[in-house]
Amino acid sequence: MKILVIQKKKIGDVLISTVLFEILKEKFPSAKIHYLIYENSSAVVQNNPNIDKIVILKEQVKNSLFKFIYFLFEIRKENYDIIIDCYGKPNSVLISALSGAAKKIGFKKGYTDFFYSDTVQRTKESFSVAKKAIEHRMLLLEPLGISFRLVSPKIYLSFDEIEHAKKSLINAGLNLDFPIVMISALGSNDIKTYPKQYMSKVIDEIAKIENVQIIFNYIPFQKEKAEELFFLCKAETQKKIFFNFYEENLRNFLAVTSLCKALIGNEGGATNMAKALEIPTFTIFSPTVPKEDWNIFENQNTNISVHVNDYFKNINENFSVEQEYLLFEPNLFYDKLRHFINYNVDK
Repeated sequence: MKILVIQKKKIGDVLISTVLFEILKEKFPSAKIHYLIYENSSAVVQNNPNIDKIVILKEQVKNSLFKFIYFLFEIRKENYDIIIDCYGKPNSVLISALSGAAKKIGFKKGYTDFFYSDTVQRTKESFSVAKKAIEHRMLLLEPLGISFRLVSPKIYLSFDEIEHAKKSLINAGLNLDFPIVMISALGSNDIKTYPKQYMSKVIDEIAKIENVQIIFNYIPFQKEKAEELFFLCKAETQKKIFFNFYEENLRNFLAVTSLCKALIGNEGGATNMAKALEIPTFTIFSPTVPKEDWNIFENQNTNISVHVNDYFKNINENFSVEQEYLLFEPNLFYDKLRHFINYNVDK
C-alpha cells in the first residue's frame, strides 16, 4: 500500500500534519507513506522515521503550467492507493483528483465532493487540548477507520546536529551551564508582531533572571527591525542578549532551540517547532490569529499563551489590529509570564 499526504503551506502547518504519519504507520505498518510539501518546509520533517519519502513541489514547478503537468504525471506513476489532502486548495485538489488513487480524502468544501471519494467536515469548536489545528487533521483519518487520539508533532534531531549547535553557542560566547532563552522577536509580518515597545518590556522582564542568556529568532530580512527591538531594551538587558548569534540554516536553528530553556514571543512557526522539540513556550498571539485554533497542548505551566481577547472580551469591531495591540499591554500578562519563567527557566 502507498499513501500520499499533501500539506503545502507554512512550516507550522507542515509540522502539525506530521501527527498523521505516526498514526498511519501504526494502522498500516507495511505501507509506504510519502509527504508532499514545499521545499522551504523540508527541514522540520527530515529524519522522521514515519515518513518514507518527502516529495517536494518546487516553486518553479508550481509556477509553470508545463512543469506542473509533468509533476502530475509523476505523481500518477507512483500508483498511490490513498491520498490525504490536508491543504484543500485548487492545486492540491487537482493533484488528488488526477492521482489515480482509489481513495481520496479531503475537507468538505463547495466543490470537493466531486473530486474526493471522502470529505470531512471541520468542527466549529475544539474538543481537546490538541485544538483544531490538530483535531481537523486527525478527522481526515476517520474514513480509514482511525478514531481521534492525542498525538503531538515531533522533530527528530541527530546527535551530530545537537553537538554542532553546542559548539556554535559556545563559539558565540554563551555558557551552556546557564539558561538560554530564545525570543521569537518578530512575527511573519507586521500584523502578527507584538509592538516592539511592548516586546522590549517583556524581554526586560526575562532579563531579570540571574545568568540568563537571550538570543533572538527572526527572518534575515527582519534584522533591522530586530535591532530596533534590541535598542529599545534596557542597557542591562542588552548585555544579556547575544544579538550577533544567528542560525540561517533551519536544521541548525532547530538544534539550537532544543538547547534552550524556553521560547518566548510572537506566535508562529518557531512556537510550533519548539513544542515539537518539547521546549516550553510562552506565546503572544496576534489579534488576527484565533488562539483557540493554534494554542496546542496548553497547560498553564510549560505551554502558556496570551491573546488580547483574554483580557478584553468585547473589543469594538471597528478597532484596527494596531489599536487592539495597543490595548494589549504586557502588564496584563506579567503574572503569567513570571509564573512561566519561574517554572521553566529560573529554577
